[in-house]
Amino acid sequence: MIVFSARAKTVLWTVFGLVFALLVVLPLAVIAVAAFAGSWNGVLPSALSLDHVRDALAGDNLSSLRVSVETAVIASVLAVAVGAWAAIAVRSAPRPVARTVDVLFHLPVSVPSVVVGLGLLIAFSKPPLLLNGTAALVVLAQAILVLSFSYSTVSAAVLRLDPQQERVASSLGASRARVLLRVVLPALLPAIGAAAGLAVALCMGELGATIMVYPASWRTLPVSIFTASDRGDLYFAAASALLLIAVTFVAVAVTGVLTRRRRAR
Repeated sequence: MIVFSARAKTVLWTVFGLVFALLVVLPLAVIAVAAFAGSWNGVLPSALSLDHVRDALAGDNLSSLRVSVETAVIASVLAVAVGAWAAIAVRSAPRPVARTVDVLFHLPVSVPSVVVGLGLLIAFSKPPLLLNGTAALVVLAQAILVLSFSYSTVSAAVLRLDPQQERVASSLGASRARVLLRVVLPALLPAIGAAAGLAVALCMGELGATIMVYPASWRTLPVSIFTASDRGDLYFAAASALLLIAVTFVAVAVTGVLTRRRRAR
């Protein structure tokens, strides 16, 4: 819908601002306030405290944060590598094959994450490949869940590639591997970086499949937050959630910076 009237634009922006404030800003603000609340019996907290934040930065909770970061990084690298490879390879495949691959890579987002977790739990609970009770199953679950987004992001960029550049490089004697490394991948680097940032953000907050497959020795921070809220420790859960938001923001920002530096080279 195209709006030309200045008054209509003002109304639309006002409505958008109100909706955004109610759905995004307000929940985050409540979490931030609750993280520092000593008690909250009225409209606003009656006391402020750093105890919950200190608890969130210590002990098992800090270990859960480390586990979340490690899992997100490894799962994102796997998902982006496989998704980018598939997106590049499928463009030269016959149309029926390309459509089949496209459906398969989008399948994980068409089912609830709990179903993915349960499927992995059943599939890898018996030999020959026994992964139940290991950190590898958590990594695999999160990689599968973000694989669709990585594939879609890179696929959209692949469609915009100019095939003439590859033909010129090949005519100059470049091998297929050299064309891939020096022409195709540099052109896709912004999309790969965006896919990596999105994958990290999604993995850091993933709960549905993770809670189905995680072992006690590899508990991510979202699982710890869910456990704290389930037992009624909402202030501690809010402090942990605030920590999760901050670390996720930093991880995504670092991914973006590294991508831009690599592209500048």
